[in-house]
Amino acid sequence: MSNAPASRVGTALSRTRFATSLALRRRDAALVFAGVTLVYWVVYLWMIGHLSPGLGGYSVSVVADPLGKFLQPQLGPFMFTPVARVSLGPLTYLFSLNTVLGGVLAGLVGLNLALTYLVWRQPKACGIGGSSSGFLASIPALLSGTACCGPIVLIVLGIQASGLLLTTFQFLLPAAALLLVGSLVLVGRQVNPQAI
Repeated sequence: MSNAPASRVGTALSRTRFATSLALRRRDAALVFAGVTLVYWVVYLWMIGHLSPGLGGYSVSVVADPLGKFLQPQLGPFMFTPVARVSLGPLTYLFSLNTVLGGVLAGLVGLNLALTYLVWRQPKACGIGGSSSGFLASIPALLSGTACCGPIVLIVLGIQASGLLLTTFQFLLPAAALLLVGSLVLVGRQVNPQAI
């Protein structure tokens, strides 16, 4: 009886792994994953200012002691100091731990939407039937963009925000990651490997 919750969690994680591998093996769902991940990652980097218009030319510059500064926060939690700048003609890219964090979030958003796409295209094959949980589970993935861009959007729009509001934005990035993992498991746990 005490193993029932652990067994349910194990089953949900096993089914989520299966659903994820199924989505990545199918060409259409894999294209959804790749496209959404790339677009989200580029927008993330653009909104935090680590991808911007360049001045032309090609160059690479690296700060002194890049490994020591890689984990050093610059402006606050989850905003890290850039350790390299790459100029590629019309674009300038700043490499930092934000690139890795953005990549993880982008991957989670891509997986969520790839699974949602798979459920939408073949609900019976996924053992879900007429359920709309795939769509509902994608909502946190779509809303998580405010985790990285919330303070910047407020500044761009010129909205005066109190210090308390800006302080809460530091918790949006981990909250978005948890919501994305939760929604991935929510859809993935419903996939029945025997039904496929």
